[in-house]
Order: sequence, then C-alpha cells, then structure tokens
Amino acid sequence: MNKVIDYYNTFDEWGRLDREPVEFIVNLHHILAMLPKKGHVLDNGAGPGKYSMELAKNGFDVTLTDLTPRLVDISVAKAKELNLEKQFKGFHSADAKDLSIFHDELFDASLMMGPLYHLQSREDRDTAVQELYRVTRFGGYVFVAFMTRIRHLMTSLMYPEHWKPHDHVSSIKEFMKTGVFNHSDEGRFTGAYYYNIEDIKPFMESHGFESIKLIASSSIAGALKPEQFDYWRSRGEEEFHEVMKMIYQEAENPSILGVSSHLLYIGRKSTEHPSI
Repeated sequence: MNKVIDYYNTFDEWGRLDREPVEFIVNLHHILAMLPKKGHVLDNGAGPGKYSMELAKNGFDVTLTDLTPRLVDISVAKAKELNLEKQFKGFHSADAKDLSIFHDELFDASLMMGPLYHLQSREDRDTAVQELYRVTRFGGYVFVAFMTRIRHLMTSLMYPEHWKPHDHVSSIKEFMKTGVFNHSDEGRFTGAYYYNIEDIKPFMESHGFESIKLIASSSIAGALKPEQFDYWRSRGEEEFHEVMKMIYQEAENPSILGVSSHLLYIGRKSTEHPSI
C-alpha cells in the first residue's frame, strides 16, 4: 500500500472533486437523501474529508479514516477552518482492511468512497467490505464507490498514451479479463481494480448487504463543460433547479451506468449475517 500513500502524498484529491463537481454533487445528494436526520457516520477512506465536511455541516457526527496520514492532517485542518471540529468524533490513519480501532456496530451509516479502487486482490476487497459490515449497525446504510471496467475501456481507447500500457490492444484485452490495471508511467494513478457492473450488487450482497440503488455518479452531466452549466444558470434559478433535479434523477437510470467514471452503491446492512 506504500504506492497508494506515495500517490496521495502529492495528488490534490480535494481539488479533483472541485474539478469534477458533478460526481461529488450527485453522490452527496443521494447520500443525504438516504441518511436519517442525525447519527454517527464513518467516512472510511475519506481522503481530505470533502464528504465528511458536508456531513458535519448537515449536523451528523463524523469519524474519519484514511490510509494516508497527510490526507488525515488536511482533513483536521479543514474541520478547523470550517469551524466543524465539534461534529467530529475522531480522525484516524487506518487501513480499510483493518478497522480494529472500532468496535462492532459503532456507526449508524458508513461511507467507503475510494478504498475498493486500490485493492487489486479479491481477498483484500472481501476483507475491506467485511470490516465495513462489522462496524455498521444492523439496518444502517452504506455508500460505496466503484470504478467500472467498461468505462476504463472507453478511456483507454480514447487516450491510449495517457493510460499506458493500454497503448497496446493486448494489454487492454488482458485488463478486460482481470479488471486489474497498473500504470506503466511512474507516478501516475496507482494500481487499481475495475468492476464489471453486473458484479457489483452480487459482491456486496455476498457480504450481507441489501442492495438499494446503484448510482451513476456523473449522471447525464459528466461531459458538460462549465460554460454549459453557466448557460442554465443564466436562465434563472428555477430553470437551473429543474436541470439539477433531472441530473439527480437520471443518475439512477441504469442505462448510463457504463459511461460514468464512478458508481455509487447504496446498500443496507441486512439483519442476517453474511454467508462468508
């Protein structure tokens, strides 16, 4: 996991969500829509805490974890800057595969918005989801981010030299079999795992979660440029509100799951224990 830490020691993850605001805005809308009005939420693999800060602003108690100590430090500073410290129950440097610092069923709901990208072995992914299950109370919602194999195929075909070794079709074909990607250019995106869309719900359900929704985080607006959003804002608050309402609604349209750069799985911890 050292490569993950090294990558996020230099990468501006807070800025990425500012540069790709649709993903963040759509995810946050659906997270807040599903959560109860109050409670204690775990943001597991939170990065610099962009989702955590919004949850805290909405009155939730939040505990934050991330593998990279630098990102945990940034989140502490952001909480101070935004005067949200009282809403936080803790900031921890922790591996998503080992949440032993928390006892069972501690959290009313849990987010895991990044760790599964970086876990290339099935065993590690299983362990991370089992830990998420353990620390979430029965009936509590979980929000888990995935990246899809089909979208990365599209990206590789469009920008092959940007995603080496996917500048060779043999590498792309192997990736489509395994879902495993390792960038050949040093310092680029970490080793990652990409899911087949049809495997996401069964994977989570095998670990004791009831599937509620699978959201296309980019919705229908992933390709819109700032000037196109500016046009709809210029039409007035009412029209812009209706546009955003369509974006939120269409994020649930299964026909666009494959073109979204990220997917948001929303599930609920079943009252029955998982089979594995």
